[in-house]
Amino acid sequence: MQTSTSSFLRLSIIFFIALLFLITLSWRFPTKSNQFLDCSGAGSKPSLRRLHDKRLESERAKTQLTKPDPLKETPRHPLDPLTYQEILRVSSILSTYSYPGFHPSFPPIHSLSLYEPDKSFVLGWKKGHPIPRKASVIALHSGQAHELLVDLDSDCVEVHSVIHSSGYPMLTMEDILAVTRVPFTSAEFKESVTARGLSLADISCISPSPGWYGPDEEGRRIVKVQCGSSEGTANFYMRPLEGLVVTVDVDRQEIVKITDEGRGIPIPGGTGTDYRYSAQDRPVEMDPVNPISMEQPKGPSFKIEDGHTVRWANWRFHLKADQRAGIIISQATVRDSETGEPRSVLYKGYPSELFVPYMDPDDGWYYKTYMDAGEYGIGALTFSLVPLNDCPRHSYYMDGVFVSSDGKPFVQSNIICVFERYAGDISWRHSDSSVKGVEVSLSGMLMVKGTPLTNTKDVQQEDAMTGPLVSENVIGVVHDHFINYYLDMDIDDLNNSFVKVHLEKQETEPGTTPRKSYLKAKRYVAKTENDAKIKLKLYDPSEFHVVNPSRKSRLGNPTGYKVVPGGTAASLLDLQDPPQIRGAFTNNQIWVTPYNRTEQWAGGLLVYQSRGDDTLAVWSNRDRPIENKDIVLWYTLGFHHIPCQEDFPIMPTVSSSFDLKPVNFFERNPILRAAPNFDKDLPFCTLSNLP
Repeated sequence: MQTSTSSFLRLSIIFFIALLFLITLSWRFPTKSNQFLDCSGAGSKPSLRRLHDKRLESERAKTQLTKPDPLKETPRHPLDPLTYQEILRVSSILSTYSYPGFHPSFPPIHSLSLYEPDKSFVLGWKKGHPIPRKASVIALHSGQAHELLVDLDSDCVEVHSVIHSSGYPMLTMEDILAVTRVPFTSAEFKESVTARGLSLADISCISPSPGWYGPDEEGRRIVKVQCGSSEGTANFYMRPLEGLVVTVDVDRQEIVKITDEGRGIPIPGGTGTDYRYSAQDRPVEMDPVNPISMEQPKGPSFKIEDGHTVRWANWRFHLKADQRAGIIISQATVRDSETGEPRSVLYKGYPSELFVPYMDPDDGWYYKTYMDAGEYGIGALTFSLVPLNDCPRHSYYMDGVFVSSDGKPFVQSNIICVFERYAGDISWRHSDSSVKGVEVSLSGMLMVKGTPLTNTKDVQQEDAMTGPLVSENVIGVVHDHFINYYLDMDIDDLNNSFVKVHLEKQETEPGTTPRKSYLKAKRYVAKTENDAKIKLKLYDPSEFHVVNPSRKSRLGNPTGYKVVPGGTAASLLDLQDPPQIRGAFTNNQIWVTPYNRTEQWAGGLLVYQSRGDDTLAVWSNRDRPIENKDIVLWYTLGFHHIPCQEDFPIMPTVSSSFDLKPVNFFERNPILRAAPNFDKDLPFCTLSNLP
């Protein structure tokens, strides 16, 4: 799935799990569907030869996966998202709900999603059994966030409470669009634009969140609007009106303050900033890259059951879109290759928060410390994936059914795609795991800063710059990206433990061996949350296992899975810096907490303008017991981003990942008997008239 956020965000975020499901990396060049060879003989080029029989064609037709109509879906699993019709029912129930101050209409809805049944119920549920359906609603009224539990079986509000932690719920799309129009009501704003020699008709604005910086910014929802010029380009990001910041009261739709400190800074030119393929006026100077298509003459090997359950090889898991997280995987189980027994690995996993702090202390920049999941919703602002460019052939597309502030459902079409791909490795010659990792790829717009500089030779004081010069009059501000993953691991059941397997140098006794030193792996079982706080260190290496101490292999080893970090980064901000207090989940790369259904978002339930009083770091400081418990592992993947010229006017994709790999989970290599491929298994397509 590519979860490309709307234009005010910086990134297209791409999450995928190789082999199980893939949320794809965007390919570099747009591709027309008729550029691919069609081995079925149905291609548009008469020179293609059909080299496989009609039996394969028939088998492939049988494997075509049909996406259900999102307007007519019915829940078939306890974790299925709320359907379109169910959201309408929730809205109807709320429209007649009586509560002081909630009249004449229900206040704006900022979140409406499935209230999942208790974990014990889900684990014991069998297909065909009744499915309880409840909705969790967060609404904002008079500056207070209200949480309601709506029972769809009894058509009533079952629970209503006020959330007392600091902060506000996610901004709605209506909030975002409305605040960007407010500056145009100000004569001061309009005068500043025209004084820069710009036309108001060419001005486009974005609504960066304000973060939190003390009592002066409390007591009301605010947004700090900034604008750019789209004259001659679709990419107004690269033409900022530097120093012009309009602080807007979201609820009153009025201007709180205008800061205008950049009139002397030129507006960067628009030449070369339009990133659209259709706008490119000449071909790239490189040899052409031919289209690539994966051969699947019998169709894909995975199956989608009941709209959300994915089956592939011996794996089975539930997959759905989510307005806040973007995507959620649940109940991932693997059928043991020796016994055929289904075994649990992961109860629930999803991106819990995305934290992007920019490193510039100026008035127009210090507050840019985005918390995308909790402030905007990763899923809410996705775009439809483009076949053959975002996702290859044989992909299965999944929609998201989300909710607007008035309680009405809307469909975000094709925001997840499921497909298979070559992992690039030979399966067992180097002991590849059955579960490849989670990979995150970043692409999209830089947040850039206008500057009078056009060349580095003009820089008088390099220390004063907060990033490199990436184009004339454009600084790419240094920033970080941190993605925190919630991983409720259930290895062979709920009773799990976290084990640090530490590599320790041992000195040899003189005269006993030619060696001076060697490494020894020592196991340390985390007793409490503090024992499981991990800061990764290159010269102090460990492995990190989640094990079931009650389930042993034939050799007596506890069954488990390990988290294998990839390239990552740690936050270097001061621990008392306001953005770091809110994003304190980046203080460690790994955390482990006891399972608690109220602790699901690393940045807290309410993130917008929060003071960081309800975060993963706060919960974990309780230092609760975690040995032989139902535990959740939180992993934070990070990037430091020092922009360069290649990031202008839109950055190429950058990737990093982590793996979940079995460790003593199977009795031996679980894919040793998997059959290799031979020429006869795949069709062979050629062009008869090659140049």
